[in-house]
Amino acid sequence: MFGRKQREQRAAIDTFHPLHQALIWHRGISVSLRPADWAQLVHSLAGHDAVVRLHKWAPPSRSRTVLVPLIRVLTEDMSAGGVLSIAADLRGLDVPGKMGPSYQYPGQAPGVRKVIQTHGVDPWLRLRAELRDGSVLELSVTDRVRNRDVHKVSRSGKYKTKRKTKLVQQVSVSRRLPAGAALRRPPTPPPPWVRVKVREGRRTLIRAGAKLPAPPNDMALIEQILILSTELFRWTPPGARSAR
Repeated sequence: MFGRKQREQRAAIDTFHPLHQALIWHRGISVSLRPADWAQLVHSLAGHDAVVRLHKWAPPSRSRTVLVPLIRVLTEDMSAGGVLSIAADLRGLDVPGKMGPSYQYPGQAPGVRKVIQTHGVDPWLRLRAELRDGSVLELSVTDRVRNRDVHKVSRSGKYKTKRKTKLVQQVSVSRRLPAGAALRRPPTPPPPWVRVKVREGRRTLIRAGAKLPAPPNDMALIEQILILSTELFRWTPPGARSAR
């Protein structure tokens, strides 16, 4: 049974925005909303720590370090009637279906009995925003991890296992321009770690992507996302709007 303070905090959660509650109980959301509705979620998350102090009832850290900054940046560039769609799975890699099967390899180095390797894929964020200028921005972030368990035997006969983990993030951002929008090649190339592809047509598609070592924190991830997104807007003249 819950104590008095826990009952009070549990009752407070019931008053939060429904998506705030979904982030707490289900560790994810998948929904399309107008900017004003997203603002209600951001406001609800901002008041979480003032009334709920139990860590087990906290929303995933990325909901406030990644989702909230992206919602704020994107909705500032949207009209009131625009739609922002977000699908976020913030359960992490340690859930069924995200880690693949393990493979065993014979040891090559002296003392190494075997190596067991496992790969995991976590496409934890996808979003789509209808921007004020008539273009559509889409973003996806995928974590890819490789766990390598090296089983060794020392000279004294003791068995040891050492795990080596390599985590990389794939970030992809695309912008589909409105029909008739002008296209302008930037005067300078993008950063060397950014790949840019342009597919011209009735509605030109500009795509920027990067595969990077996992950043030290979510603030660095947001910076990478913003750099990629900014690259897309260098391909159109400042203030460009749809020709409709």
